Amino acid sequence: MRVLFAASPAIAIPSLEALCKTEGVELAGVLTNPDTSKGRHGTPLPTEIGEAAEKICAHVSVLKPHKLDAAAREQVSSLKPELLVTFAYGRIFGPKFLALFPLGGINIHPSLLPKYRGPSPIQAAILNRDTETGITVQTLAQEMDSGDILTRENLRLTGSETAGSLGEIMAQKAAVILPEVLKNIAAGKACAQPQDHSKATYCSLFTRDNGLIGWKMSAAEIEARIRAFYPWPLCRTIHGGRELYILKAEVYLGDALNGKPGQVVGIDKQAGILIQTGDGILAVTELQYQGKKALFWRDFLNGARDFINAQLGS
Repeated sequence: MRVLFAASPAIAIPSLEALCKTEGVELAGVLTNPDTSKGRHGTPLPTEIGEAAEKICAHVSVLKPHKLDAAAREQVSSLKPELLVTFAYGRIFGPKFLALFPLGGINIHPSLLPKYRGPSPIQAAILNRDTETGITVQTLAQEMDSGDILTRENLRLTGSETAGSLGEIMAQKAAVILPEVLKNIAAGKACAQPQDHSKATYCSLFTRDNGLIGWKMSAAEIEARIRAFYPWPLCRTIHGGRELYILKAEVYLGDALNGKPGQVVGIDKQAGILIQTGDGILAVTELQYQGKKALFWRDFLNGARDFINAQLGS
């Protein structure tokens, strides 16, 4: 079975590796987003999947079209793929494109569909402080993430996951369940179950602005945002006119303190720097001024002696 793999970010790399090792599967090509200019000199760099493909499967064609137009379809058709497998590619596939694949297409989605359809299900699960999430393999459909479910695996959450750590777990889980799905499709044994569309919920793309902390939120909400937006776009506030990233924190379980939301009200030798929120205290253990290195809270205070009692915010 010849497979075209469409993906862009690093979360899909283990699945690409699995495709290269799955018996009965031949990787026809890799489809990813175009190179983008990065750094001070604007050097064009490939997507993480584009870079990985050159190392993992150097003999395989890597396609980087700006549009999935007639020219792109011709390129794909020349590879004679039978099945499209996609994981966080970042674009919608039209009917003309999907018609190139005799066996159709499947999509790996890191949530328990129909919950969290859209581009940021990992962050959404953390933001909402869910106790459970999972990964779904579904058939591709014209409506986003609405295809029939081929398999789904649940995952219990501890409440300490960041978007980065949870993404790594999802990446490894996808690489484990994908080969079995492909074997079932090849054998004609795949059994797809329709989603309950009435239970669908959605998530959207985040921007850098989503990382700005509103200190009137509760400590629990802010703590979840810090984890959901790590490693990007990072949660930040303003101290003394400088951007300050809050990298690690927990809800403080000690005695209540009096302060305005955003006020640094003291320290706890075990818990860290204490900041008043709209509901509860946030105990911060790792911080970073923009352009500086990340510091443990005690080291940070050595260089920011005016921090205690400071009012944070814009």
